[in-house]
Amino acid sequence: MTLDNVAALVWDQVAPFELGVVCEAFGIDRSAMDLPVMDFAVCGVVPGRIATSTGFDLFVEHGLDRVAEADLVVVPAMKRADRAPDEALEALRAAVDRGARVMSVCSGAFALGEAGLLDGRECTTHWMYTDELASRFPRATVIPEVLYVDTGQVITSAGSAAGLDASLHLWRMEYGAAAASMVARRMVVPPHREGGQAQFIARPVPVCDSEALAPLLEWIGNHLGEELDVDTLARQMHMSPRTFARRFKEETGTTPYSWILNERVRAAQELLERTDHSIDWVAGEVGFGNAATLRHHFGRKSGVSPQEYRRTFRTPA
Repeated sequence: MTLDNVAALVWDQVAPFELGVVCEAFGIDRSAMDLPVMDFAVCGVVPGRIATSTGFDLFVEHGLDRVAEADLVVVPAMKRADRAPDEALEALRAAVDRGARVMSVCSGAFALGEAGLLDGRECTTHWMYTDELASRFPRATVIPEVLYVDTGQVITSAGSAAGLDASLHLWRMEYGAAAASMVARRMVVPPHREGGQAQFIARPVPVCDSEALAPLLEWIGNHLGEELDVDTLARQMHMSPRTFARRFKEETGTTPYSWILNERVRAAQELLERTDHSIDWVAGEVGFGNAATLRHHFGRKSGVSPQEYRRTFRTPA
């Protein structure tokens, strides 16, 4: 597979930022930097005027005949509620059938799903839409934590800027790390971001409707730095440990251990964002005891280390 000829396939309500990401990655002449120049075009189902999602229109010169020539067909973010035009879906299927690659940015993954191209494949999209993607296309394996997934011919990327990550990945695969780094430097972005999109997922405070457990859950939140085993929690509820563990699972859908672990990671995120205290101090405050234990659980939940998370999200005083 090559990357000489790239087509961005759009229709009404295309998101202009995500389309701009594709144009920036593949549509700029960088020959002055001794980099390859792609034959790039923005294409519609038919040439002409196309409405964007933000109140202005595009005039697209090329139609599906241009898509049929492309080595890579990219679908930017589109409205999820609107089914893609049948002609666009057929063009995407035809691209894969002839050996070309297709890539989606953000909610463009839904068009790939409608074309049947996610069936039996791993994929991703913006973390806000991963549950919906999995529900609508149950034969796909949706991975919500990552920035992009490359299964060979089908590449899917997460929200907005993750389209750059996937694009730089393709540059790196085709032309090497040095070329990808030069493209990234020109765009003033890192050539490879640490971690996945798990670090960006908004994790609200868990809600439990149980009136009986509500006081205990509030108490847990105020005592995360203490030893919180089942025996301790059962005493708070005046229950036997066995009865308490069963009731907790019934009311919350998870175990006390998992609930407390999630709460400790969430509290650690807040402290990393709001304070300059050491990782050891944060670990002690939220009940992990030491930095090594915090790093282990934090990495599993967030996809990055506490230090990397702080660098990304630390709020200046």
